[in-house]
Amino acid sequence: MNKIVFTGGGTGGHIFPGLAVVDELRRINGARDIAWIGSSSGIDRSIVEGHGITFYGIPTGKLRRYASWRNLTDMFRILAGFFAALRLLSKLKPTLVFSKGGFVSVPPCFAARVLGIPVITHECDFSPGLATRINSRSAESIFVSYDETKKAFPERLQKKITVTGNPVRSVFYSASAAKGRAFLGCADSDLPVLLILGGSLGARQVNDMVLSSLDALCSRFIVVHQTGPENADQVAGPGTPFARGRYKAYPFIKAEMPDVLAAASLVIARSGANTVWECAASGKPMVLVPLEKGSSRGDQVENARYFVSRGAAVMLTGTEATGERLAETVLRLAESEKLLADMASNSAALGASRPAELIASMVEKRAAEIERGKAR
Repeated sequence: MNKIVFTGGGTGGHIFPGLAVVDELRRINGARDIAWIGSSSGIDRSIVEGHGITFYGIPTGKLRRYASWRNLTDMFRILAGFFAALRLLSKLKPTLVFSKGGFVSVPPCFAARVLGIPVITHECDFSPGLATRINSRSAESIFVSYDETKKAFPERLQKKITVTGNPVRSVFYSASAAKGRAFLGCADSDLPVLLILGGSLGARQVNDMVLSSLDALCSRFIVVHQTGPENADQVAGPGTPFARGRYKAYPFIKAEMPDVLAAASLVIARSGANTVWECAASGKPMVLVPLEKGSSRGDQVENARYFVSRGAAVMLTGTEATGERLAETVLRLAESEKLLADMASNSAALGASRPAELIASMVEKRAAEIERGKAR
């Protein structure tokens, strides 16, 4: 009776915010039983089980907005996922289902609707993805990260919407800059840290921009470069003049990332929802190089524009996304302590609301209401 099922996945971007909510739920109600329905293939299982959560994998297909023969074959996988979710939810009998989005969340949300199990869904990005648009039809409540996102839903659904922000793990609010500098081996340096993030898999475009402007960046910063595991070859050679002792490359920074982010004075990054909100939770100014429409559905550009409009970031897109322009932008920010401080303050203000705590409290409150109603 006290079980809540989470669903979502396909990428870490749909899993880690859900785990942030799970952490807060456990803090609020340690007796609350949590399970997760995700993709039977890919990274979902390892991430979720690594967090101590029971995981159930289902078949899944990807939802596409464009014509593709794969839509036909994936429809059969989605149908198989629906029946698998139906069997699982019938067995687990959860109080409610909480969706973090991604294509894998659609079958469980629809199965919950068929079984009369309440659904709450959350959208990370500025504009709702296709999965969220579909899941919103099954949901009794819709959580969004931005106030402007409400306008993207039909008027009949807007009364269900609550603006929460995007959940971030609590460790990002309490991380230690000193520990971050110790991990990086620069505890004794007076130079500020410039952190480069290309998303969980890295980004060749961002890496190329950084490497082509490295001398200028290293003239003012210790440059910490997370290349992404698939792009570990994109690192500066040992002969780069300023790179010696001022350039530190890592394929991926895992457990230490909150502390490394806390140590950074400025972040260069893609603008996926998790990245920008983790930077906001840490109060970091950003230079954002979003994945543009054509390579994505345009959500990263929208996320970046929001943070730019709030004075927390600068964005480089199109013809401006070059190493030369990146160096000019970073050095301009480095030369103005007030501008950098104002951006940091604006970023921190956006992340101050602690969305994971807010979402967990609302989910727990709703679950308790449902359970009291069934106990009568």
